Amino acid sequence: MAIPVTRMMVPHAIPSLRLSHPNPSRVDFLCRCAPSEIQPLRPELSLSVGIHAIPHPDKVEKGGEDAFFVSSYRGGVMAVADGVSGWAEQDVDPSLFSKELMANASRLVDDQEVRYDPGFLIDKAHTATTSRGSATIILAMLEEVGILKIGNVGDCGLKLLREGQIIFATAPQEHYFDCPYQLSSEGSAQTYLDASVNKSLPLFMICASIVPLYHFFCISSSLA
Repeated sequence: MAIPVTRMMVPHAIPSLRLSHPNPSRVDFLCRCAPSEIQPLRPELSLSVGIHAIPHPDKVEKGGEDAFFVSSYRGGVMAVADGVSGWAEQDVDPSLFSKELMANASRLVDDQEVRYDPGFLIDKAHTATTSRGSATIILAMLEEVGILKIGNVGDCGLKLLREGQIIFATAPQEHYFDCPYQLSSEGSAQTYLDASVNKSLPLFMICASIVPLYHFFCISSSLA
């Protein structure tokens, strides 16, 4: 499946924030401060998303085994679910789980219980999915104040580029090589409690009470 290309857009370009900050203590502050200590930034920021799926030649008829959804809710939401092809060996269509998972996430994105939290949305979408199968997932939400929140389970990943440089990347969650964490119809599989995003600087970091998440500010030149 082709990697989604997401550019953070603003009506008027502003100078880019550089990775090497002239004041290291300021960077340290940004990584430690609480949400209430940060003034809302870039309320006009939004997501401009382009997605193109390229199925395996043997899976073209069903459109591949992966799925995605994009929403304009609040600052914007996007997600990708990578269906686990091994289920085909049990005569289970691997695409059904990933497609239903994304359909549920799209339907529940504005649910009050989700509270615009990637972990809670992953949880509710997973709970509502009844198809047999499993998938890895990456889900990103852009708040209207310009904070991008990301949750992932498994080896679906996201990279943040700024001025042609990778300044942030999620790390795969694996039991061992080529065996990633998965959301599954089976009771022994991972859940939203395993969702996480790895640390990178300079980021605005908030550890949520249930799902460990790292949140960071986006600017007009950010590309994910």
